[in-house]
Amino acid sequence: RNPFLGLRGVRAYERFDGLIRAQVRAILRAAVHGPLKIMVPMVGLLDELVRFKTLVGEEAAELAARSIPHRAGIEVGIMVEVPSAALLADRFAEAADFFSLGTNDLQQYVFAADRGNPDVRRLNRPHDPAFLRLLDMVVRAAREKGKWVGLCGEMAGSPRSLPILVGLGFDELSLSATRIPRLKAALVKLEAGACRTLASSCLRAGRPEEVE
Repeated sequence: RNPFLGLRGVRAYERFDGLIRAQVRAILRAAVHGPLKIMVPMVGLLDELVRFKTLVGEEAAELAARSIPHRAGIEVGIMVEVPSAALLADRFAEAADFFSLGTNDLQQYVFAADRGNPDVRRLNRPHDPAFLRLLDMVVRAAREKGKWVGLCGEMAGSPRSLPILVGLGFDELSLSATRIPRLKAALVKLEAGACRTLASSCLRAGRPEEVE
């Protein structure tokens, strides 16, 4: 059994090196037909990102040597879902082209509560001030380095969370297609300044009930 804290995402790249390189080559070749980016999941160590970017450079050089059409210099970003990446976001922002916060996994890791376990799932509360402070830390780190930052997961599709996310300064929300109309309708009713004030107040709270 491979649990949530097991061999997932970038941690498996070395074991499946040939497969990963084939996928990277395919992405680089497809990128000549339109804008593509690579987002690396489960990054927790800066060296993991550095190694992957080196791999992308090697595969681009190989395609160039074989005169195969491709696009070099493709943007490489990370899913911020491991707390160590969030805590070191200022350094990751120097190496990554963008961030996407994966709230579903990040929550369960922050609160040490497996979202597959019904006995502790209730502890994963997106409006807990501890979680919001972590989101704020990542957004600020991205801003300081001029990088864009998005958010995906159940929180992204929640109209109730939307004012806080706007106030924190996220550039992009990724959600399922069926939720987009409802969220866009809620978004146009918001005022950015009021959302920033709300977010600041939530960050000063001590309990999720205060945020709610």
